[in-house]
Amino acid sequence: MLLATALVEVILASLVVVPLIRYRLRANQWNKLTLDYPSTSHDTELTILLPIWNEAVVIEKKLADLNRKYPAKTSLLVIDSASTDESVSLVNRWITNNSEAFSTTEVIVMPERLGKTSAVKLAVEHLTNQSYSGLVLMTDADALIASETVDRLYGWFADNSIGAVGSSANRRTNLHGEQDYRAVSELLRSAESKIDSTPFLEGSCMMWRHGSFDASDLNTDCNADDAQIASLIRINGLRSIFDSEASFTDFAPSTVEGQRRQKIRRAQGLQNMLRRFSQQHKLPDEGRFAKIFRTQHYLHNTAPILLFQIAISAIIRWLYVSINGMPVGFEAVIHASLAFIELMVLVSWLTYRNGIKLPGVNLIGSIVTSFEYLFIANFRNSRGVLSNKWDQHQDTRKLLNDY
Repeated sequence: MLLATALVEVILASLVVVPLIRYRLRANQWNKLTLDYPSTSHDTELTILLPIWNEAVVIEKKLADLNRKYPAKTSLLVIDSASTDESVSLVNRWITNNSEAFSTTEVIVMPERLGKTSAVKLAVEHLTNQSYSGLVLMTDADALIASETVDRLYGWFADNSIGAVGSSANRRTNLHGEQDYRAVSELLRSAESKIDSTPFLEGSCMMWRHGSFDASDLNTDCNADDAQIASLIRINGLRSIFDSEASFTDFAPSTVEGQRRQKIRRAQGLQNMLRRFSQQHKLPDEGRFAKIFRTQHYLHNTAPILLFQIAISAIIRWLYVSINGMPVGFEAVIHASLAFIELMVLVSWLTYRNGIKLPGVNLIGSIVTSFEYLFIANFRNSRGVLSNKWDQHQDTRKLLNDY
């Protein structure tokens, strides 16, 4: 019995760890490649898309941040998801007082709140109905864009193979762990971009070619509109890339629970997107992006379930030992080896979750915690819990407004 549960645990662990290590090693190789920035210029029209919902605390600061010099004719499109505060009136007042800031401005107010993806879908359809053929810069109200970022993103589109470009998050936080998570995430996004395309971009500040995807393909029942757009654009033949030299500043929730809720919600959206695209959108059988996408699908949807099964196998083995006593001989060696590994994983997980900094241990903790959040997200998705609407983290808005 002990050897059987130990064998199951080792096999399941290899099905999680081996793909993870192999993908990280591939990413290290891909990052040795270069992604050449275009040397030519262009003058494509630009529209800034600003989806909002109850953003009265930060909306004036956000609009002031957007009031800058742009590389081409630029319009502002604000789409409000039925705010119940004074967001819309503040936007209209700002537009009146800053009539020269943009070539044109438009505010669309939705009759009911349906979530950000629904708002983005409506905005894209609106631009299509206007026969718009330029670029779209989507940004969130709680993100401040670095001074050179818009020009940097805009310049990529002199390359006709580029369909979308995302930027790096300078995420301010008072909790340990977020920066480690961001560093690993952006390393992978950079690697995927250099070898082909990344399926994940930050919707807080990303730019795309209008017309490079069909708005009807956006799934409005979940969030992750940014990842949906990035993947749709690549499936339609253009590249979606991450640029670490373009950046924006925002704030992570100030509590562990707040960050946990945010990451689980994000995980739900990514899992839904990966699962749905695998089922409904034809990825090529071969090719680098197909392999990237399938690997991310496996790591986001399958690996968390395997990790849960590993935990169950370990619990069964410990129950067997508690009932039958400590093993001897070869079984004792196997049990002790697994017990040591399990203790290290448990300590790294608990220290990471509680913000205790231990060099060399926190990396394992961040990986285990990520899989924990993915498992919870998977469970919520299986119960039909939607992730397209959520309560805002008001602490992040206050921090941004005071920044």
